[in-house]
Amino acid sequence: MSPEDAHKELQAYEAKIKAEGLESFPKHAAERSDCSSFRNQGDLGHFGRGDMQKPFEDATFALQVGEMSPIVSTDSG
Repeated sequence: MSPEDAHKELQAYEAKIKAEGLESFPKHAAERSDCSSFRNQGDLGHFGRGDMQKPFEDATFALQVGEMSPIVSTDSG
C-alpha cells in the first residue's frame, strides 16, 4: 500500500473512531492494525521516553489521558 493510500485509510478510521467515540479504538485496532499490538486491541502497554520512534513519542507524550492524536508518520508507517 502506498503511503498516500495508507493515509487515506487512516483518515477513514480516524473519522469512524471520532464518530463512535474513543472506546471504539480497540475494535478498529484489532481488525486492521499491522502492528503486533493488534493482539492487545492496539494497547502498546507502558513505555517511556526513548522506547518508541521520536515522532510517535512526541505525539504520545503531548496527549492528555483520553485524547487521540492526529495521524503520526514514522519510519515504520
